[in-house]
Amino acid sequence: MNKTIVYFKHHPFSALVKCLVWLAAIITAVVLVFIVGFILVKGVPNLKPSLFALKYTSDNVSLMPALINTLIITALALVIAVPVGIFAAIFLVEYAKKGSKLVSLVRITAETLSGIPSIVFGLFGLLFFTTTLGWGFSLMSGAFTLVIMILPLIMRTTEEALLAVPDAYREASFGVGAGKLRTIFRVVLPSAIPGILSGVVLATGRIVGETAALLYTASTVAQVPSTLFGSGRTLAVHMYVLSNEGLHMGEAYATAVVLIVLVLILNGLSSLFAGMLMKGQK
Repeated sequence: MNKTIVYFKHHPFSALVKCLVWLAAIITAVVLVFIVGFILVKGVPNLKPSLFALKYTSDNVSLMPALINTLIITALALVIAVPVGIFAAIFLVEYAKKGSKLVSLVRITAETLSGIPSIVFGLFGLLFFTTTLGWGFSLMSGAFTLVIMILPLIMRTTEEALLAVPDAYREASFGVGAGKLRTIFRVVLPSAIPGILSGVVLATGRIVGETAALLYTASTVAQVPSTLFGSGRTLAVHMYVLSNEGLHMGEAYATAVVLIVLVLILNGLSSLFAGMLMKGQK
């Protein structure tokens, strides 16, 4: 076996693969740095206190109402989607029978929903939440549309995280007399938290950056609605509208900077929360 390892280590094809891997990593890093750097160079000089005014006007295209709407829609969508996605994954991994047709159907459905373009979700939200349920163009319609979009992502990442927990943990818990439910919530879920949070972070990024689905459900009104059934735009929609008009490109780049910072803050908080939970387990 050692001879086989040495052979592949010194084989010319191995060196080629190693070079390709390094090249791919370098290209990815360069592209990422270029995109972020370009946005920062264009956007930071346009960051002004007036952009954070509470009221949007034609003279001052403030992003504050859009920022508040983004936080509201993100929180609302996650509050609904995260518990549903986690409990669905728990059922698939811990309770459903192996090889069950229901499990296969749910997984196929989730994978299919993951590949559907966001504009299709927007049209569905327009026809169902906005029109059929009579919610109109509102944050509620937008949030529920986003729930359908991110639910497969949360469910699949949670399922993979639960499957990664060794069966020995479950057997040890059963061995000391713990029941099924206690084992899941005291042993399995805490061990799977890093993977679950990774899915939540990815879902949060998709919510914050979503535009097409919200154009058809939450609309583009530049204000903070008095209720969840009022219309409002998010940061991504705000940036899209400004760039589409072509009159406030500097402010659009500034909005992109704020959007990047918001995503970084949310990711940082998630990582901090995961670290605290892991320390608590130890």
